[in-house]
Amino acid sequence: MSFLNQLHQQLGPMSWPLILCSVITLALWLERTLTLFWVSVRGEQEKRRLRGQGSLYAPEEDRQHKSLILEGCSLLVRHRNCDKSTREDLASVWLQHQRRRLHAGLRVLTLVGVISPLLGLLGTVLGLIEMFKSISQSQDPVTPALLADGLGLAMSTTAAGLLIALPAIAGAQLFGLWADRLLDKLTHELNQCNLHLEGIRLGGEA
Repeated sequence: MSFLNQLHQQLGPMSWPLILCSVITLALWLERTLTLFWVSVRGEQEKRRLRGQGSLYAPEEDRQHKSLILEGCSLLVRHRNCDKSTREDLASVWLQHQRRRLHAGLRVLTLVGVISPLLGLLGTVLGLIEMFKSISQSQDPVTPALLADGLGLAMSTTAAGLLIALPAIAGAQLFGLWADRLLDKLTHELNQCNLHLEGIRLGGEA
């Protein structure tokens, strides 16, 4: 609690909104990192294992905790009796659902990245207003040291807002690129699976 009280004294009335923004940013960074890393690593491991067995596009029993690649291919295999265009529409709807899952939280990160500097700037303005009000009510002479202390305290909220905004905006962009790359791999794999079900074998396919 002493740390929070000290932080509140440093940042003024904008301390709690800035702390909330920092907690949201940290939580989303951890959650997205673990989620996307798990999807990426598990998908590649399972793809190599099943292709080594020659069973990636073969009908398999439903299993819990499938990777996204196996889940998408299993979906197409279960509907292998449908025509190719129907399976393509089915894959498109499924990929849209996965896109929403993989991009979850990124808009919140972007919003935090936009709001945090504004909260910091607002805290600075409020701090300057309070500083000049105190100076106007004081009978003591205004010294450069007094102004420096007041300005430093007021500007700290702007610095805090920028320190929160940078990882929030960077995270939204980096996680978005990571998710898009995973979706590209999923789309490529589903296209291969659909061609496989049509009896077309690609040259590089194991």
